[in-house]
Amino acid sequence: MTRLRVIDLETTGLAPPAEIIEIGRSDLVWGAAGPVIDDPMAWLYRPLNGIPPDNMAVHHITEDDFGPNAPVCTPERLSAAVFHMSVPEILVAHNCEFERQFITPAVTGAIPWICTYKVALRVWPEAPRHSNQVLRYWRGMKLDPARAMPPHRAGPDAWVTAHILADLAQFASFAQMITWTNEPKFLPAMTFGKHRGTTWDAIPIDYLQWMSGQTDMDADVLWNARQEIARRKPQP
Repeated sequence: MTRLRVIDLETTGLAPPAEIIEIGRSDLVWGAAGPVIDDPMAWLYRPLNGIPPDNMAVHHITEDDFGPNAPVCTPERLSAAVFHMSVPEILVAHNCEFERQFITPAVTGAIPWICTYKVALRVWPEAPRHSNQVLRYWRGMKLDPARAMPPHRAGPDAWVTAHILADLAQFASFAQMITWTNEPKFLPAMTFGKHRGTTWDAIPIDYLQWMSGQTDMDADVLWNARQEIARRKPQP
């Protein structure tokens, strides 16, 4: 049996020192009979420095949601929420680079992460987009609205991502997912310039070689260009 803990955060900004204001989680337990997805849990935390309006517009959490005695997300409370009741073998998030800015190795130790966003890019490059809500509908998931809604709240988003993880597990092992998570992001197509939207195998080799020599290019784009160059090299 493998326990994977899907985490979702709502925060006051994109990176620390922004504050965590909601933690949601849903466990996927994979046993002999297949996956079992637990109901989501969520905890609210009072921010010390307010919530910017542009962040409120995403998750619709406002300062009216917190009483004066509501807890603040201290490191101790963060750890307690992540590991409440049990310790998982694997942590999971959709675009886990975001969550890992706040849930650092000081909290998680050596527990590996799976990024369902990176995995979905590998498994379903043809998807119209790779957000968890787009994937939910694109894959035809019929999910209980009471647990899956509203979007951009930590509990429902974690529960939706747990179902995406179970779907992805039909196509890749958890070990493979961890490997992909630790690599740069696979991009199904070029993201800018005259070849924007073109798949890598259709981009001229001289353009790829030019890209590979740039030092100020996005690291994920550069990695994809170099991977395509390596793929085209004649095999001995």
